Amino acid sequence: MVNNSSGTPVKNDNNPETKMPEKNSQDSGKSGQQPFFNKTALAAIIGIAAVIIILLVYGVMQSTPGQGAVVPAQACTEKTLRYINNNLVSPGTSASLVTVTESHGMYEMKIAYLGQEMLVYTSRDCSSLFTRSIDMNAATGGSGTAAAQPAAAPVKTERPVVDLYVMAFCPYGTQAEIVMKPVVALLGSKADIRVRYITTATGSTVASVYSLHGPKEVQEDLRQICILKKSPEKFWEYIGRFNDACYSQYLNADTFDACRGNVTAALGIDTNAIETCASGEEGLALLNADEAQGNRDGASSSPTLIINGQVYRGSRTPEAYKQAICDRFVTAPSECSTVLSSVQGVATGNCG
Repeated sequence: MVNNSSGTPVKNDNNPETKMPEKNSQDSGKSGQQPFFNKTALAAIIGIAAVIIILLVYGVMQSTPGQGAVVPAQACTEKTLRYINNNLVSPGTSASLVTVTESHGMYEMKIAYLGQEMLVYTSRDCSSLFTRSIDMNAATGGSGTAAAQPAAAPVKTERPVVDLYVMAFCPYGTQAEIVMKPVVALLGSKADIRVRYITTATGSTVASVYSLHGPKEVQEDLRQICILKKSPEKFWEYIGRFNDACYSQYLNADTFDACRGNVTAALGIDTNAIETCASGEEGLALLNADEAQGNRDGASSSPTLIINGQVYRGSRTPEAYKQAICDRFVTAPSECSTVLSSVQGVATGNCG
């Protein structure tokens, strides 16, 4: 308690809840400005805001940030298969669904294509398709972070050795062959460019050879490697015509065999010599040699491109393949100044 100038006791209260509002200095004689809301109204507003925040958080949790409304798994599967079959697979072939599950906020679909099963992923709003999922929680070494590895310097030689590992019925491998064909036409006399086949022999006969897409693929691997041995000057033309006209028909034995026969006849390839090679010890020995070289190179998926013993990991275009080979010459030939196509195939991936 204190006394004012007149001696009247005045209560000195610093409690903001009981302290009277001060007068407005600009409106002398008027009462102090009152708050817009009393305690009851303010509590109600806070309660409503809390409900809104809860609803917003719940809505965010139901979908991945940046995505649209969640599409049911069945509808997304149908859309994904339509897209793959219309845009990514070879003509005359199609992919089918094996299973679909939800994984880490995405749809994980197991797809069957040409006898092989593979995983693809889509966002839950079915707007984005991914062909690979990387677990960023996986162990990455002692530091806990993935260390970037510096690119190895290109190994240069006077005459680069180029091995393209494929499987005859792998769609990605056939595309890589199509990409390589104009490169061979340009640099084939300057570099040793050849196709090698990815197979596994478990015995001493042709019947013991395994390839990812089954026995018919083994037979075609054998025919192609025998054409390379017996008629090397016709090999790339055979590959081009076979991949263009026959490859997509391999599931239909009658049309496939007829198509392949027409190609070999048109090119003047000795069919009897090729079949004898493919069905006997000579063809098996050729495949075994490719298998051994593939093991040394670490080539297990189609396509794998090895240049002077180094794995190529760049784009799959004629120009990119050409440039990668030209970078491996001690002295690049004049042909390297020729610019090839930079158009990439519609599908990129690997078998194996």
